[in-house]
Amino acid sequence: MANTKSALKRAQIAERNRLRNKAYKSAVKTLMKKYINAVAVYTANPTPELKQEAQARLSEAYAKIDKATKRGVLHPNNGARKKSRLANKLKPLTQAVAQ
Repeated sequence: MANTKSALKRAQIAERNRLRNKAYKSAVKTLMKKYINAVAVYTANPTPELKQEAQARLSEAYAKIDKATKRGVLHPNNGARKKSRLANKLKPLTQAVAQ
């Protein structure tokens, strides 16, 4: 347990930051899962509406990943890797439909 006033305050700050970081990471994972589900639905039935839905989910996930990276919750390379993996889920599908 913290013995000094400053150590006690740092422990409180660390706990506050841990909870904030946990919320960001959880939100990123949730948005990634929603996007992957949208891509799966689009794969089963490729329609323009479903493609727009997948693009919207991708945009939401990108925004949350970028914000988490900016806040220091995610390392920049980790954020870039997540975004790259998300983009690669949809890329082959759109190219196959376009050809």
